[in-house]
Amino acid sequence: MASGPHYRIELADRSAHRYHVTLTLPQPAADQQFSLPVWIPGSYLVREFAKHLSGLTARQGHRVVEVAQLDKASWQVSCAPDAGALTLSYDVYAFDASVRTAWLDDERAFFNPSSLCLRAHGFEGEAHHVELAGVPGGWHVATEMPPQEAGWQAADYDELLDHPFEVGPHWQGEFEAAGIRHRIVVAGAWPSFDGQRLLHDVKRICETQIAFWGAAPFKQYTFMLWAVEDGHGGLEHRASTALICARRELPTATEPSTPGEGYVRLLGLFSHEYFHAWNVKRLRPAEFARFDYQRENYTELLWFFEGFTSYYDELMLLRAGLVDAPRYLKLLAASVNGVLASPGRRVQPLAQASFEAWTKYYRPDENSPNTTSNYYAQGALVALCLDLSLREQGASLDQLMSRLWQDTAGGPVSEADILSAVRALGGERVAAALHRWVHGTDELPIRELLTTAGVDWRDEGRQTVAQRLGLRVRESALTGITVSHVLAGGAAQAGGCQARDEILAANGWRLRRLDDLPALLPAGCTTLRLLASRDQRMVELSVDLPAAQAAAVALALADAVSPARQRWLGA
Repeated sequence: MASGPHYRIELADRSAHRYHVTLTLPQPAADQQFSLPVWIPGSYLVREFAKHLSGLTARQGHRVVEVAQLDKASWQVSCAPDAGALTLSYDVYAFDASVRTAWLDDERAFFNPSSLCLRAHGFEGEAHHVELAGVPGGWHVATEMPPQEAGWQAADYDELLDHPFEVGPHWQGEFEAAGIRHRIVVAGAWPSFDGQRLLHDVKRICETQIAFWGAAPFKQYTFMLWAVEDGHGGLEHRASTALICARRELPTATEPSTPGEGYVRLLGLFSHEYFHAWNVKRLRPAEFARFDYQRENYTELLWFFEGFTSYYDELMLLRAGLVDAPRYLKLLAASVNGVLASPGRRVQPLAQASFEAWTKYYRPDENSPNTTSNYYAQGALVALCLDLSLREQGASLDQLMSRLWQDTAGGPVSEADILSAVRALGGERVAAALHRWVHGTDELPIRELLTTAGVDWRDEGRQTVAQRLGLRVRESALTGITVSHVLAGGAAQAGGCQARDEILAANGWRLRRLDDLPALLPAGCTTLRLLASRDQRMVELSVDLPAAQAAAVALALADAVSPARQRWLGA
């Protein structure tokens, strides 16, 4: 019998959202330890998966063995020598509507093994076998874990954790990209879902990205998409990705030939997670050469691995012919406007934001926009600036990515490696600029670089009242106006507004919509007298309403023909 762990995962009680797991270890150590990961690679937050584990028992042969818990996610079993295999049994509650953990109900089963599969210490390098039980008739299993007799087998524990399972009566379709089999499975779609359109468009993304990198690092690939009422996100794996989207983002029979905003957003998600198969699953931070699943794993490089991937996800839609250059610039402008609306970009350097993702990015609060930068969106703008700067030197970000891939053989990379490659392609000035952009808080030279590249930067629209005041609010005719964020340096902060304030009235008038405020001011007056409810008490605030300015940046192709723009955008 093989010495590696064997997991029998039973869909035990779909109504109670309960998996039952039986773990068999043929040759346990005398004091055999087990642990469940506290996080999943690709999502930098301690999620405490063990909180859903219950009823852990152990047997060795016919003998019940005591299980001692060592900490929040670790256990030890004292085994008798030569008494045979050790069998652990336990339940896992699974009702998290995300791509990071596990789900089970009457319509669908999904799990990442990091949520269900205990790690048998000392056996991590052995083959790990998975068997499913209790799968209803008519349900299908989708995973890229290599199939074996009566189940699936991963080469080691790391590979086990890198293969999610999607199980259910889902829709599925296939295509070949660069000669490689790809599969899309979709659960929860509307009856009008146009699967053939999705297959056609995602195929173009995959072919474009494989050509970009030169080859695919996997033998086949699966996209697992769950369509829900409201949601959006993904988690990358070595040969698959788990995705979640709002149903309204799916293409239907009425989807125009030019994809709508929701569908473009979904295609961008497919593009983002697929790009990760190279940039983070293979080419990855040096600190992630080996994962420690029991605690935070720190790196300062998420601006590169998430941010640069965020730059390429929409650029690949352009290169695949799914959007044109004006549409791409509209998408890019949305990223620019999102970053410029957050004061935290001038407070937290991107390298620090990467390192502190565990406590800040993934645990946001009402003050987060004032003190944190977004290594996804802002990192993408650093990639844009680096790409345009390298192009001025006759190189490109494409060449940088290819060079890093070749130099590391698709493996771990450090910031020193990145800067060295930038220096070789663009010179010391560009390398020094990149270092400033990720370790400092000065504004990025986006406007100057885009102008040089043949793109016009234009002011667009007028600010809403919330933007003029420096507020973010939740409002409706039924619930009124509640402050969610007070932005640093804004008029609302100067006037004493606080998050969670409910704004009831202004200048003696009942208020239901913040944009009604200007109508309540006499001619020539800019002072608002706000009445707010704060912790069941009424407070009066005096706030000056600044003049409206341009609300956003718009990007457009300049009229003059630009060879630089042609090389970058093909337009």
